[in-house]
Amino acid sequence: MNTGLIFLQQLINGLSLGSIYALIALGYTMVYGIVKLINFAHGDVMMVGAYTGYFVLLALGANVPGMAAAFIAAMVVCGVLNVVIELFAYRPLRDAPRLNSLITAIAVELILQNGMRVIPFIGADPRQYPTMKIQNFTFGPLSISNIQLVVIVLSAVLMVVLNYIVNHTKTGKAMQAVSFDMQAASLMGISVNKTISFTFALGAVLAGAGGILYATAYPQIDPMLGYMPGLKAFIAAVLGGIGSIPGAMLGGIVLGVAETLTKGFLISQFADAISFAILIIILLVKPTGIFGEKMSVKV
Repeated sequence: MNTGLIFLQQLINGLSLGSIYALIALGYTMVYGIVKLINFAHGDVMMVGAYTGYFVLLALGANVPGMAAAFIAAMVVCGVLNVVIELFAYRPLRDAPRLNSLITAIAVELILQNGMRVIPFIGADPRQYPTMKIQNFTFGPLSISNIQLVVIVLSAVLMVVLNYIVNHTKTGKAMQAVSFDMQAASLMGISVNKTISFTFALGAVLAGAGGILYATAYPQIDPMLGYMPGLKAFIAAVLGGIGSIPGAMLGGIVLGVAETLTKGFLISQFADAISFAILIIILLVKPTGIFGEKMSVKV
């Protein structure tokens, strides 16, 4: 396979991986956009979604009805979990210095990771994830698997649904209003607490779907599953401009493609290093990200 074909094949692989990063990054960027909080526990909410899907798939099998039930269960569990986290961990600190909320987010992350380890029927040992039978579709020298197709198509559908909710529904307009000015939105009759809870739930729903897609593409799970994908999704959000929904989508795709191209043309072990190098470069060159905007602070 020549260089051009390797590039195209890795582009397909990168689109699949980047779609997952984009789904997870959307949760980061929505929460930051509305309450200016970096929710580092978001990757571990994704891990909970992957485990939820794992037990559903064990019970129903890795077929179409089983996968549909796994996605629904993971989305519901993750949405409820994130609402509970927001209610008891983040809401009491909403008016506190941002450092307090950041430390709390890291604490929640550690609680979720280590809590899953001590649950008797989960434990710390890695588990093989039930997946559909892999079928490859070839287009000349290029190939794409049925799992990659599911990842790309489902991610695109979820992003379109999110875009519709944010831009064309009453709740989405409320989210934009609270993001712009929380106090003014409250004076206009918008329930700030309900809107923020909905934002956390919506981000977690996407994370739950992303957890199953990631575990399906890389079929082994453990309580640390969400750590590295969560960090990379955060990098994707920063790359696209944290707080920007289109930026999170683009950042995830760019990061996924960069990783797979690194694996295809350099060394696989450099893939993680490339991700963090991109973060450093974007912070040095354009700290606001691709779609981010500079904000003036009045003193």
